Amino acid sequence: MTAVPLGMPEAPAPPLAERRASRRIQVGPVAVGGGAPVSVQSMTTTRTSDVGATLQQIAELTASGCQIVRVACPTQDDADALATIARKSQIPVIADIHFQPKYVFAAIEAGCAAVRVNPGNIKQFDDRVKEIARAAQDHGTPIRIGVNAGSLDRRLLRKYGRATPEALVESALWEASLFEEHGFRDIKISVKHNDPVVMINAYRMLAERCDYPLHLGVTEAGPAFQGTIKSAVAFGALLGEGIGDTIRVSLSAPPAEEVKVGIQILQSLGLRERRLEIVSCPSCGRAQVDVYKLADEVTAGLDGMEVPLRVAVMGCVVNGPGEAREADLGVASGNGKGQIFVKGEVIKTVPESKIVETLIEEAMRIAEQMEKDGIASGEPAVTVN
Repeated sequence: MTAVPLGMPEAPAPPLAERRASRRIQVGPVAVGGGAPVSVQSMTTTRTSDVGATLQQIAELTASGCQIVRVACPTQDDADALATIARKSQIPVIADIHFQPKYVFAAIEAGCAAVRVNPGNIKQFDDRVKEIARAAQDHGTPIRIGVNAGSLDRRLLRKYGRATPEALVESALWEASLFEEHGFRDIKISVKHNDPVVMINAYRMLAERCDYPLHLGVTEAGPAFQGTIKSAVAFGALLGEGIGDTIRVSLSAPPAEEVKVGIQILQSLGLRERRLEIVSCPSCGRAQVDVYKLADEVTAGLDGMEVPLRVAVMGCVVNGPGEAREADLGVASGNGKGQIFVKGEVIKTVPESKIVETLIEEAMRIAEQMEKDGIASGEPAVTVN
């Protein structure tokens, strides 16, 4: 069959904006800020004192692409478990400290890659900053000042009436200034709110007033669907302006799902090399095949592929050729048949019953060649649009 050229895929679009200039810190082997790639974080849901369960979940997060993991430390048993977890984890471990300053020191001594402190929840925290700064400096441990709307210092709530962007930023910069008084600047900051609009404005304001690396998050974002939307909107706005050095998508869902969403957000913004991506139409009255079923079967058949491959699954010939020009591999279906495209060219027409089989075969062939050419990537992140 004669191939019909339709044009080669274009190069990935450049980022929407230059990255904000910030200081660089090291969270274990992961560089944060200073132009380093935006990293994806999550948090374990196990009791940290259950070392086996926590390490198992960290292993699952690592496999999903998580780069930094945070573990809660509300009790002495949790603090006692930190050293083993930090030593055995394959990715940097951040201890999450609320209420008790003594656990900050325990986390530093345990060898955690960083410590997150919530000043609004730690009694007399400001009085202990000098000691914390000295201990962190001695061990080379960065500190994340994590301000949350739900636990804002009461002084600021009285001043502003509620957790406004101004209140969140004032809290974060005040705490940073206390560390600065003692010569400690190995700091990362977050100012989280459950309202994306408030959160976006807070980070914009913070970005103008300091050069510390910023950790982005919409706190208590909600169940998977709602939380994904809120996080994508907020992160998209900020990262699109060059603001943000590391992210965590907070979902009422398994932690690995947070990582998948975070990775996909970065890929969508051109801030991370794309991996396996399924581009499929939403279906309409023109479709002559079951697009939903076709996309699901192709996604399942390519699960586990580790190369940056874009596959277009289209239900008719209206958008099929156009999408194929932008994809490595694709199909436009109709009248019981499917036109298979590779790199913008029609290579064959197959019966509808053979579409999935043919796409998977061609994907494997392309993936094998990409791996030989050294283009292989990490674990796939699959989306159906």
